[in-house]
Amino acid sequence: MRVSQMLFVTLREDPAEAEIPSHKLLLRAGYIRRIGSGVYAYLPLMWRVLKKVSQIVREEMDATGAQECLLPQLQPADLWRESGRWDTYTKAEGIMFALTDRQNREVGLGPTHEEVITTIAKDMVRSYRQLPLHLYQIQTKFRDEIRPRFGLMRGREFIMKDGYSFHSNEESLKKTYQDMAQAYSNMLRRSGLQFRAVDADSGAIGGSGSQEFMVLADAGEDEVLYTEDGQYAANVEKAVALPADAETSTFTTFEKRETPGSETIEKVCKFLKCSPTQIVKNVLYQAVYDSGITVLVLVSIRGDRDVNDVKLLNELTKLAGNYQAKAVLFLTVPDAEAQQKWAAKPLPLGYMAPDITDDCIAGSKEVNSKFLRLVDRTAIDLKNFVTGANESGYHVVGANWGKEFKLPEIAVDVNKAKKGDRAVHNPEQTLQSARGIEVGHIFQLGTEYSQPMGATYTNEQGEEMPLIMGCYGVGVSRLAQSAVEQSYDKDGIIWPVAIAPYHAIISIPNISDAQQVEVAEKLYAELNRSGIETMLDDRDERAGVKFKDADLIGIPYRIVTGRSLKQGKVEVVERATHKSQEIAIDEVCSTLKQWIENAVQ
Repeated sequence: MRVSQMLFVTLREDPAEAEIPSHKLLLRAGYIRRIGSGVYAYLPLMWRVLKKVSQIVREEMDATGAQECLLPQLQPADLWRESGRWDTYTKAEGIMFALTDRQNREVGLGPTHEEVITTIAKDMVRSYRQLPLHLYQIQTKFRDEIRPRFGLMRGREFIMKDGYSFHSNEESLKKTYQDMAQAYSNMLRRSGLQFRAVDADSGAIGGSGSQEFMVLADAGEDEVLYTEDGQYAANVEKAVALPADAETSTFTTFEKRETPGSETIEKVCKFLKCSPTQIVKNVLYQAVYDSGITVLVLVSIRGDRDVNDVKLLNELTKLAGNYQAKAVLFLTVPDAEAQQKWAAKPLPLGYMAPDITDDCIAGSKEVNSKFLRLVDRTAIDLKNFVTGANESGYHVVGANWGKEFKLPEIAVDVNKAKKGDRAVHNPEQTLQSARGIEVGHIFQLGTEYSQPMGATYTNEQGEEMPLIMGCYGVGVSRLAQSAVEQSYDKDGIIWPVAIAPYHAIISIPNISDAQQVEVAEKLYAELNRSGIETMLDDRDERAGVKFKDADLIGIPYRIVTGRSLKQGKVEVVERATHKSQEIAIDEVCSTLKQWIENAVQ
């Protein structure tokens, strides 16, 4: 493609709207343009990248025997009500664009397609002889993000590959799940990315086991915890660990102490001269279930640990049946305004004890009259601990479970693992931390959707059984931007060769020089003819401008028809390293061909 004929506009300054390097560079280099909040146009260079990523994804999916299809983006609300997710997606998480059509029917723009694909399987799969079945699509998805940010990383419209498999048994599901784990690794490797596969939380998709594929990058939204032996890696939302041993308490008798202005763990430790590992802190949450009932949750946890909200949400979801519910719509730390709706008297925040009395709650039809008391495993074995005294400005010391305080009946693991913790599989290994961008997620759904939606098959014995399902997603547009976030420098983007919009760009320093133009035109034709996708910068611009633009847009190889033409050579610059060498004109094509083949293996 000739640059003079392209929609090619670059910016010298970083756009004010962009926060992270990849977002800034894609805007500056003319790959994307913002149309609205979280909505971007993919311009010609970006579309070429997205097509290449899609093709790699498609080839790896097809290699597993999966069949490509295309599902509707407009989905009836009734399907989502069948699965029980309509309220979750439109009210709780609130990420679905929902509307009412002219016939007063509720519909949503698809953020995901479990309900649609399950309906298809329900209508078309009859017998075990049709299984396993694996369908996938590559299309635009929609999510009503509260705060769209980071360009294509967290937009309201994005391109995704989502696939769904159906099975007659768990063994078959696990085989496909492993096939997908390998296929996803292949996709990322072929795209030229450094990545890590990690254990993950299933979130709103549901199901049992799930695994995320993280592109490693400093600006990644997710924290990954892993061990150097390669035996463990997990998203911090899912990670488990063995915290450091608690220090022995210095308090041997139970007593109430005045601790003015000590409403935080740090202040308590300083005032009482104790370790945070000797403290039981009591964290209050407010959970609203889809039955309309609000439950006040008190989590007792060791003072040096933080509550993992995702783990807590999962534990509360397990208890939903106790409140005539299926799911938690909202989980928050109640502020003063929220407390006014249910608190019968002011709460001693920062000084609460595990036995704060239930009469603090003004119970009603909407608010459960008792605290749901949970104890994290980190706090169970503490002896002679420090905790709140249920009175502002006071703590108790030397407290024990089974004596001064009743141990909550529900023990949970809701503490947040962190760097430096010991690994569960080998306590000699400590957890390391890295930042990552989630670009893929695979799930073992089981009968999470088939059972409530009545999607069944007839087994060999003639019995009607629910289909067993798997779900597999890759963010195509997110993957493309994550490649930039992982690889750039002060001059611009450094695309991996496999997904770069073009392999090479020929820069003519002086278009008034007939020889420079002649050699450039000859090479342009020869390279494209041989399958090396090449741009020709034939603009009437200074050489410096052309070189800066070539670096900014990140084309892997730049060919300069300059002064070395006198020796029958051209200068070839590798974008990733800035290494420059002079190559004979008639050897440029074969040399680049070899470099490209080596780069995309």
